[in-house]
Amino acid sequence: MTFNPLEQRGIPLDRQLRSWRELNVMPIDPDHCDPFTRCRIITMNGIEVEAILFSHQLARNTVDPEVKQQLARVRYIEAQQQKVVNWLLPGVSSVLETTIGYEQVAVDLTAWIARMEPDPYLKQAYQFGVLEDFDHLYRYANLYEMIEHRKAEAIVDGLTEVMPGRPTKFHHRNPVDNVREPYDKTQTDPLSKLHALTVMSAEQQTMNFYMNTGPTYMEPIARQLYQEIGLIEEEHVTHYESLVDPGETWWDQLVNHEYNECYLYYSFMEQESDPKVKSIWELHLNMELEHLRIACDMMRRYDGREPEEILAPELPNVLTFEPNKAYLRELLDTQMDLTTLGTGYVREAHERFEEMQEQIHGGEEPPSERVIAEHQEMFQREYRLETEGEHPVPAMREK
Repeated sequence: MTFNPLEQRGIPLDRQLRSWRELNVMPIDPDHCDPFTRCRIITMNGIEVEAILFSHQLARNTVDPEVKQQLARVRYIEAQQQKVVNWLLPGVSSVLETTIGYEQVAVDLTAWIARMEPDPYLKQAYQFGVLEDFDHLYRYANLYEMIEHRKAEAIVDGLTEVMPGRPTKFHHRNPVDNVREPYDKTQTDPLSKLHALTVMSAEQQTMNFYMNTGPTYMEPIARQLYQEIGLIEEEHVTHYESLVDPGETWWDQLVNHEYNECYLYYSFMEQESDPKVKSIWELHLNMELEHLRIACDMMRRYDGREPEEILAPELPNVLTFEPNKAYLRELLDTQMDLTTLGTGYVREAHERFEEMQEQIHGGEEPPSERVIAEHQEMFQREYRLETEGEHPVPAMREK
């Protein structure tokens, strides 16, 4: 079934305000929920946070009081949506359990987008990044068993494997080598714009989460691991945000944000297994249809252009959370040793890369290596979840 959000009528904005009682949603049960329900919740929280932050930035860069007021009206509703979505996560889950959920999102969301991305350069950017998040999942899973004496398989439920990716210690690159080439807004597929905005938003959320929750731990190895991976998440945000054409106007970006929210709420509504959560996706989709209509009207009024010039005539195929094990194993087998140089990718450890490695590690093993060593000392083994056989790279197999 085709779905063109530009032709759909949503809930009028003056009927979207909800009371405290309506915002007080029942969280999911972490022991019995579909892990991909948790992934959809985490993803949509990142999307809503990005929508709010972008709206604030636009408001700070306009002198028109009417624009500021209209943005404020929509933004308050977006803030209510973000609270509902994020409050679906249960308070009984620890920070580490939520972290493992975040990394499962980073792995399976980015892998799916890489599989579906039509542009070869953008596809490579997602393939490169996903192998790093895959390794982060492995490091946090080992920390989880060390600190909480529980196994990550209870969270990922065998849908996502847990084993080494590109080793985290090699993710620290000279900042200039994290900047990619942007797509051309006049030439790129509209789907590519949605992909770039989605992955950027998800990684931005993870960056923010780690920078704020990392110091809440007492265990030194936990504090250090969050600090290390938090720095890499900043690199990832730089990596993904640089894919977006900086020539897009504020109104291009506003319309793309609202269209992307419609796309994702529609996608998740179509596949959601939890009836209560599905009803929230459906409600928010109908709210976002109105937000998109308002954004399109603002583009016509203030930018003098029709939104149809930049948007797809109908939503793409739904974005799907599903296992990506075979695809990830193929990437592990072929791209583990990549790093970046300028806006491209190379296999050699070039001078800028080696200088950065020496400066930040100072000849010592970083926390991401020490957490595995400490886990091995505690349990006489690593934590892995290899459901499809041994690691595809012989050198990375557990000894």
